[in-house]
Amino acid sequence: MKFGYVAVIGRPNVGKSTLINALLGQKVAAVSPKAQTTRRQQLGILSRPDAQIVFVDTPGIHQPRHKLGEILNQQAENALENVETILWLVAVSEAPTDDDKRIAAYLVQLKRRAPVILVANKLDLLPPEELPAKIALYADLLAKAELLPISASLSLGLEALLESILTHLPEREADYDPEQITDYYERDIAADLIRESCLFHLREEIPHGIHVRVDEFTERGDAGAFIAATIFVERESQKGIVIGEGGKMLKKIGIHARMEIESMSGRKVHLEVRAKVLKDWRDNEEYLRRLGFKLEKNKRR
Repeated sequence: MKFGYVAVIGRPNVGKSTLINALLGQKVAAVSPKAQTTRRQQLGILSRPDAQIVFVDTPGIHQPRHKLGEILNQQAENALENVETILWLVAVSEAPTDDDKRIAAYLVQLKRRAPVILVANKLDLLPPEELPAKIALYADLLAKAELLPISASLSLGLEALLESILTHLPEREADYDPEQITDYYERDIAADLIRESCLFHLREEIPHGIHVRVDEFTERGDAGAFIAATIFVERESQKGIVIGEGGKMLKKIGIHARMEIESMSGRKVHLEVRAKVLKDWRDNEEYLRRLGFKLEKNKRR
């Protein structure tokens, strides 16, 4: 059989997590209409009789504005090491952005580069007659890269993408049990789904300053699971918005997240969420370390 690791990179909000969920046929990665939903590397493991493909979902590469942004870029760049193939995902419905051009330049200068497949996502948002011109804009950024148009949200072009990936994978035994679909534990996915709920319900200026920590994840037999989580924000004013008048917003976030977690886990969940201020945590190395983020020194940006 064939086996290998495939890094999925791209700027924020181009559909990396949506693509991996679509390929696996199951939701394992949080998604939302807002950028920077993904903050950690996560594996999505696709097993079939002839192959096992391990997709590495990465944070969106962007121009960082704080220490957290630098860490997210590092995680994405580190994911390119020791993979058999790189999927560079772009939103073909839009013209290339500065972040797209930055990624292309980074791929060009990589000393050890795996084959790159330029995946032109969101073709469903583009009139067919405009597709060739938009594709050409991205093809010019990375010469000789194989280019495949897809729609991750509509699952269009995914079989062709998988067949292309398989041509780059070596023949070897699989590393993972065929039943395993991700390296995340349920509590990790639950934290992401709570943050996803925040991204859906809160206004534009707040979500990027939010981090979710699961404080307790306890199995209660037939009663399901009990989860207690903290939503960290950077300002007292943000805490008030997260809680909402009479606690209505926090309740709405919790109900949405609980339903997603129950759908993911297939059992009942009792979820309790609270909000807490951790002032300017995205630019505080000590806070970042406590929350599980580590900024490596002397890494190329």
